[in-house]
Amino acid sequence: MFRKAFVGSGRHAIIPGIPDYRAIEQTLIRYALACDTRNWALLDEVFTTDITAIYGGEYRLQGRHNLTGMIRSLLDGCGPTQHLLGNFRIAIEGNTAQCACYVRAAHAGRDDKASLTYEVWAEYRDKLLLTAEGWRISERRMVVFNETGTREVLKG
Repeated sequence: MFRKAFVGSGRHAIIPGIPDYRAIEQTLIRYALACDTRNWALLDEVFTTDITAIYGGEYRLQGRHNLTGMIRSLLDGCGPTQHLLGNFRIAIEGNTAQCACYVRAAHAGRDDKASLTYEVWAEYRDKLLLTAEGWRISERRMVVFNETGTREVLKG
């Protein structure tokens, strides 16, 4: 799946693919930032308008508007969150890419649920397209490895 890592368009590259590799990482980091700051407009810079997403096998969504709505419905009722991404594995082929990365997302409750927490360890498995605006995720699958705490903090 990742045998062509570091091969990319190389438009600005001294080492072909490195700018694209970093741009893809930044796209995923923008996602985490949007979630943790509740800057939902930032998701326009993360997902294509027609994205297909499967989160944890439970949520199957089509379209950026629907995906943003689902994310908001889970996080707007939370207290602070922290989405940490790492171990990026990226394969670029022309104007498409595949990326897998680990995510560890911590969620704190708020108000009467302030003493509750929920944490998930998972992996995002994404397909990306290079658009005129930059790299955007066109398909996302979230595979959950472990959960601790209670999902009650995700309910607004």
